[in-house]
Amino acid sequence: MTVMTWPDSLRVAQVRIARPTDRLDEVVRFYVDGLGLRELYRFENHAGYDGVMVGLPGADYHLEFTSHVDGSPGTAPSAENLLVLYFDGAAPMFDVVERLGEFGVEPVPVENPYWAANGGMAFPDPDGWIVMLVPRPVF
Repeated sequence: MTVMTWPDSLRVAQVRIARPTDRLDEVVRFYVDGLGLRELYRFENHAGYDGVMVGLPGADYHLEFTSHVDGSPGTAPSAENLLVLYFDGAAPMFDVVERLGEFGVEPVPVENPYWAANGGMAFPDPDGWIVMLVPRPVF
């Protein structure tokens, strides 16, 4: 397998995917206690915003969830907006599925049949955004 690197024309050092929520504590609990990501950083009252960054320790990519004192509406735009997590086999994926079940989070159907055909399972976070768990990488 060929190792791919960032192209010289895009010398990115870090990637952050950020979105607002009015359920900051619930969302953080889902991603940290449910999925198993780690809380990397937390801030409060930064120009009216509170936020939490979660991800994998040492990785140069993470998720940021923010909430504003005046509200931060952020409904999921469609069932095809997915955060996809690929596992190294079915057993570690089903450990997460079981943990999510203990939190009362049940899988939901998805529009694209590709995911089910490849063993994927979809779970909504507290805001309705879908996290897709897949038992093996595609490449």
